[in-house]
Amino acid sequence: MATTGAAVAVVLSVAMAGSAAQAGASTSGHVAKPSPVSVRYSVGSISDVSVGCPGSGDISETVYPTLDYVYQEFEGCDHDNGIGFSRSINGGDSYTQSVALPKSGGGWDPWLAVAPDGTLYAGFMNTIDHSTYPVIDVSHDYGLTFQVEQSLRPVQSHNWGDADYLAVGSNGTLYVAWDYGPSNSEVKSKCSPNGSCWATNGDLNVVVQSSTNDAETFTPMLVVNPGYPDGGADEGDVTIAPDGAIDVLYQGYAVVNRRTLELAHGHEYFTNSTDGGKTWSAPVEVGASAGQMTISEWWNDLSIATDSSGDLYASWDTQGKVGSQKTDIGWVSFSTDGGKEWSAPVQATPDQKDVPHIMQVAGAGPGEAYVAWLSSSDPRGYALYLRTLWVGVDDGAGGWLSDAVRISRRFGNPNVFPGDTFGIATFSPTALVISWGSAIPGSAGNSSVFAAPVRVLTRCQTSMRSGAHHLEKVMNMSVQVTSTHTYPFVSCGARIVTGRAGRVKADRVKRSPSTAVLVRVK
Repeated sequence: MATTGAAVAVVLSVAMAGSAAQAGASTSGHVAKPSPVSVRYSVGSISDVSVGCPGSGDISETVYPTLDYVYQEFEGCDHDNGIGFSRSINGGDSYTQSVALPKSGGGWDPWLAVAPDGTLYAGFMNTIDHSTYPVIDVSHDYGLTFQVEQSLRPVQSHNWGDADYLAVGSNGTLYVAWDYGPSNSEVKSKCSPNGSCWATNGDLNVVVQSSTNDAETFTPMLVVNPGYPDGGADEGDVTIAPDGAIDVLYQGYAVVNRRTLELAHGHEYFTNSTDGGKTWSAPVEVGASAGQMTISEWWNDLSIATDSSGDLYASWDTQGKVGSQKTDIGWVSFSTDGGKEWSAPVQATPDQKDVPHIMQVAGAGPGEAYVAWLSSSDPRGYALYLRTLWVGVDDGAGGWLSDAVRISRRFGNPNVFPGDTFGIATFSPTALVISWGSAIPGSAGNSSVFAAPVRVLTRCQTSMRSGAHHLEKVMNMSVQVTSTHTYPFVSCGARIVTGRAGRVKADRVKRSPSTAVLVRVK
């Protein structure tokens, strides 16, 4: 295991600042107001988990909190350009030597998921015998060994396939969402010299399949988007709600020529199924006021996540113009009713520079999510940034408990492909692990995969007649100190104490309609 930076944890502290102060003139969406809380991030040792692999691209990550295990999967390992894998058994403090997953030579788009019983699924796309589909490597011993399952092979060969996303329900059912087109010859693409590729034409659709026997067999394809087979849909990320509903966020492009299947600008759409995928709700556009994605966006644009209470979060970025200046802005939106309605988009990235903002989101405690992005917005190169969203800010419009904080310590070459995706996963509401690709100085022109554990710390303060108090309460609770002030808490302790030595007792606890806990202090 090789690391970069110091082995001790580094605490990055920021006071909440309104994003309007840094973002410049935003043309659409919601600019969050300041929150009364400051969030700090304690970043542990940064590990290079791709040591021994010649290069890397897309990255996926998952955790198994029961045993403090972290799993990393990434492109670009061994001489066959296979899919690399590494694991940590100490919460991300160190990792095993990376290895190539079996039957992964030539594969792309890695994605990981872990079941409640610890069964690990490592998916990736591959083309085998003129068929393109997700291959699932399955491990029953926490990543020590894998068996290969190829049961997602479509009935019709010479198809087009891309972008697999995996999720596991609380009952252990495995779900795979992936891009499918009946005819590979219909799909035309272009590529960036410093990035990946995108489809300009084609019969693009998002399908979902499920397995209840560890990927040995799957249900038939269930098409998520309308307009099959020429739906213009791709990149369908999937998450499973606490009640078992299948929630999918996908990217829908306009099909502007039905003969050539030419694609144009796109938007984000949400749909879900409450009957195992047999039927899907009418797609709901997410963040319409934020603008659109251009067809030439080469990175994976979207991400969906669920917090511990079932609230949904979607992140993505859009391309536009302010005057003659091109822009790229990262956004997040949330839903508290299972995806029927979504909040106005909240601007996540403090800049609007015309560079990639590769967005991802992870749910935390009730009403909270961690939003991260990989971007070359800094002239020094690619870096990974993080901030914390709370839906209660600005009277429920949503806002930030921290400003954008750079987690990576070194910048990656902006002219070297860092991957379409990065990894973000939570052990608990106050502990997460992040992984990203970056071609830092001395990397011989290739991106490496770096990972770091992150602890979220909050100091909550207010003033009362008796003087300044440090308020501490359990994660995601709210302490009503006066009749007019309610404060959110991200990682506070389990008691309320005064600034002196005495303890303040709470005489009543009740649950509010917003699921926060209100404590009336004597």
